[in-house]
Amino acid sequence: MVAQHLIERGHKVIVITHAYGERCGVRYLPSALKVYYLPYQVIARQDSLPNYFALLPLLRTVFLRERIELVHAHQALSTMGHEAIFHARLLGIKTVFTDHSLFGFADTSSILTNKLLKFALCDVDHVVCVSHTGRENTVLRAALRAEDVSTIPNAVVARQFLPDPEAAPKGHICVVVLSRLMYRKGIDLLIAAIPPLCAKYPTLRFVIGGDGPKYVELEQMRELHMLHERVSLVGAVRQRDVRRHLTQGHIFLNTSLTEAFGTSIIEATCAGLYVVSTRVGGIPEVLPPSMARLAAPNAAAIVAAVEEAIEHIESGRHDPVAQHRAVARMYSWGETARRLEVVYQRVMTMPPRPASERFARYAAGGGPVAGIIVCIIVAVQMVFGMLLDVVIPRESITVAPSLLD
Repeated sequence: MVAQHLIERGHKVIVITHAYGERCGVRYLPSALKVYYLPYQVIARQDSLPNYFALLPLLRTVFLRERIELVHAHQALSTMGHEAIFHARLLGIKTVFTDHSLFGFADTSSILTNKLLKFALCDVDHVVCVSHTGRENTVLRAALRAEDVSTIPNAVVARQFLPDPEAAPKGHICVVVLSRLMYRKGIDLLIAAIPPLCAKYPTLRFVIGGDGPKYVELEQMRELHMLHERVSLVGAVRQRDVRRHLTQGHIFLNTSLTEAFGTSIIEATCAGLYVVSTRVGGIPEVLPPSMARLAAPNAAAIVAAVEEAIEHIESGRHDPVAQHRAVARMYSWGETARRLEVVYQRVMTMPPRPASERFARYAAGGGPVAGIIVCIIVAVQMVFGMLLDVVIPRESITVAPSLLD
């Protein structure tokens, strides 16, 4: 949705992706937007193997054909995003990167991911994070200057999440869950919290949406405690069905162990649900205390927070419509686009960097060994770029008409 607002503000926007249709959100983007699908092999869950130069000819053609002046990549684990900003710098194009994730510093996967991120952001003009906690995390992980990183939260299309108080069941409280069913999302905490809550509240119901490796364990919990009538597992929920899934409940429960922002929390709150969530990552920044109960990431604390939420709902103090209006004002894609525009304007006024500065940045970021290796990769990239200038001259690439003409 931010693309639509940027177009309305007079910008030309191109999406480059390896996903198709609804998986990359194109179904919800304006018709004036151009989308390029690159043949990038997906190995699992839209993840792809990294490579340094295979996409350079294609990306170079798209950048030159569309007269791209700024490349904005997303996600710390997006290999296509990292390669796009890496090759954009070869062509002198300005770059911005948005990090949506939180990573630790102790386990092997986090150490390797942080090293990759540090190299990828060595030559980026500006970085955006979705929460202040995420900003602090990214600054530390990638060894960035704090002034080169901004915080711009995600937003919600409020009209797509209108409350429907009549859809929620009468006579009992329904708790809705919508999450990837995996360890990082705290599904083990959810499994531990459901039985005592059901035992204490005979009319309590759970509707759990999502799929993942923890699905089987949820089924086993339901079988063990004989909760077939009270715990519904609906599987994966398509984007267009999210509102319908949410509005059948009174409380939205999130048990994540780590979360940079929590877009699902915003969507649920906008749909009129009262939120119970773990107090991790950037979640405490998302909502005021009147709209949510936060708990420590353990089963006992989650049970206590849900009990408080049930009391709040039963007291009649919860107003879904007023909550929807407040969230619509707090999280607007128009405001997000305006703040991104400020970042873009700042980046576009920066002076161009010579090749020597690129080498210096990568050498400093990698240290005495890894820095030399990355500098060699950059040198090979430059040679490849010169070869492409001979084989596919820039003059031979047809310039596309502007979407704004």
